[in-house]
Amino acid sequence: MTVSEPLVRAYEPHRFKSAVPFYEGYRLGYPERLVQRVIALAGLRPGDSVLDLGTGPGFLAVPFAQAGMTVTAADPEPAMLDAAAVAADAAGVPLTLWQGGSYELTPAMGPFKLVTIGRAFHWMDREATLAMLDKIVAPDGGVAFFHDAHPDVPENRWFKALCEVTDRYNKEAAHAAERKRGGHRRYEPYLFASAFVRLDGLSVTSRAEISLDALVGRAFSMSACAPDQLNERGPQFEAELRAALAPFATHDKVVEVAEMVAVLARRMEQGAV
Repeated sequence: MTVSEPLVRAYEPHRFKSAVPFYEGYRLGYPERLVQRVIALAGLRPGDSVLDLGTGPGFLAVPFAQAGMTVTAADPEPAMLDAAAVAADAAGVPLTLWQGGSYELTPAMGPFKLVTIGRAFHWMDREATLAMLDKIVAPDGGVAFFHDAHPDVPENRWFKALCEVTDRYNKEAAHAAERKRGGHRRYEPYLFASAFVRLDGLSVTSRAEISLDALVGRAFSMSACAPDQLNERGPQFEAELRAALAPFATHDKVVEVAEMVAVLARRMEQGAV
């Protein structure tokens, strides 16, 4: 995909409303050491202003607040902001909650030393969002994109089966195809056409057991398979998913190898070639 062939989703601010408890309970979080490496590379100091755009239940907002940053957690879905507030209270850190997403950003906001976006950039008008972020990110600041990936290793054989079932229930065929190609995690075409052209990648890989119940819960956290999207198809979807995953399970568990990735994008340093 190139920037000349943009794939822009219709803006649906409450797309994840019914998925909130599943997202909160079953999505992969971001390891502290990955967050700390981004903080170090971005040159953040306690008190620096961070905007977590598409915060969800605060998977990034809370760790950055725990590291001493002044964090604004933004999401268009009030139920997600409620979950982020609960997580912040449990962690004993303050968050400024702002109901809105990339489409509501204005030039008057900021400046922010860092804007974080976790598993949400593909829901945005990516070109327009980067143009707006250029106006609200401090001159020495940047944008950090976070996502998870599943390497092609024997332990992850179940992952293809999960994707095949969820794709069958995805009504947005074009976006399902983009996800299948990994295009939703390719930031470079958009970034190299923006002000944020200096890119650094960081990753942390983990290996752990996960139950089939947790994988089913994670599937319900996806927008295409959220309860209000599936409606009466929910039980059928769950049955198909469990049947597809069962051959890879031992005692109702599989092994998951997950790579948590961060890409820090900054402006080119003055005088650099």
